[in-house]
Amino acid sequence: MAKALLTVVVSQGQSRNPEKRDLERLISEKAAALPGIHVLVIPHLYDLTFDGETFAKLRELDGDLVVLSWLYDRATHWVLDRNGVRGQFGEVLLKPADYQPDAEDDEEEEESSEEVTKDRVSQTQPRPQRNIYCIDLRASEQSESFINEIDRLLKITLQSQATSHPELTQWLAGSPSAESLLRYLQPNNDVGLSGVQNTAPATQESSPLSFFGTGGLTRIDEHPSRRWYPVIDFSRCTNCMECIDFCLFGVYGVDRAETILVEQPDNCRKGCPACSRVCPENAIIFPQHKTPAIAGAPVEVGGLKIDLSKLFGAPESDEDALAVAARERDEQLILAGREAVGTVTRTKSTTTTDKSNQPKDELDSLIDQLDQLDL
Repeated sequence: MAKALLTVVVSQGQSRNPEKRDLERLISEKAAALPGIHVLVIPHLYDLTFDGETFAKLRELDGDLVVLSWLYDRATHWVLDRNGVRGQFGEVLLKPADYQPDAEDDEEEEESSEEVTKDRVSQTQPRPQRNIYCIDLRASEQSESFINEIDRLLKITLQSQATSHPELTQWLAGSPSAESLLRYLQPNNDVGLSGVQNTAPATQESSPLSFFGTGGLTRIDEHPSRRWYPVIDFSRCTNCMECIDFCLFGVYGVDRAETILVEQPDNCRKGCPACSRVCPENAIIFPQHKTPAIAGAPVEVGGLKIDLSKLFGAPESDEDALAVAARERDEQLILAGREAVGTVTRTKSTTTTDKSNQPKDELDSLIDQLDQLDL
């Protein structure tokens, strides 16, 4: 089988909504029919485990990828990255109707020397020079919209390949010479650009893409259970360790280079996004959260000029984002049979904990009984 120019990965959603499944099917079938494309249909990306069949297969791929999922593109990219499928952010033009790019303020950036000198984790961890294009399946209800975008990305990949193949460059220009046509169709070693022996006749109707073949469609029938865990956006993360200090469930750890990582993802309490609220760089994503900013929607990095508590879904009250995060964490601690810790306020010399609103444990009750005895 000819080697595909571009691999398209279709990540099926958790929902069994027939309209969504039909859209996934149409995109998969139409993309697989394009020359130079191989389609890989996988389960929901976020639920997959690092050592599962799907990620093992994805890590074997070394070319450009187009990944379609029911997640924000930023969430998709960093779920892939944390599972060893790494590359550069590929520019995608097909966006959801409510998409808003990250807010930028050039004047503010010039004035803020702290922002300029702040190091991001991704700067110390170079990614391979291949593009990963992440497309949100919520961007359109029409399969043709996705096929047109895939076709556009295919042409970009073809143009990139053409830089090392002059014959293909002439094809793209639309005016191949007779000699280059002959060399392309019938090279001296009888092997075409795809690495497969050429047997096709040299006709003017031939297309350079046809010699890569049609990669077809492959399905991976892994059956993961639903998961809930944080995903770190290393293009924003500054390794400040706020998350590891705040989380009390052992989710976070550090690697040998003392870089933060999600060490025990399945220790995370389902539905709890508290650590994302305390991250000063908005670098922690919970892809399945109902609030877009926490789920990976575009949001300005650090120094926001808006009310963070409202942005991240806090109630309309005087309760700030830190208080919301502490409350969410305490709820999960109590559900796990542990003691709540309240809001921790750090200063340079003191650390205080507010436990006034916490439920009393057995020791508290015993002390109250002793006080009543007036011994």
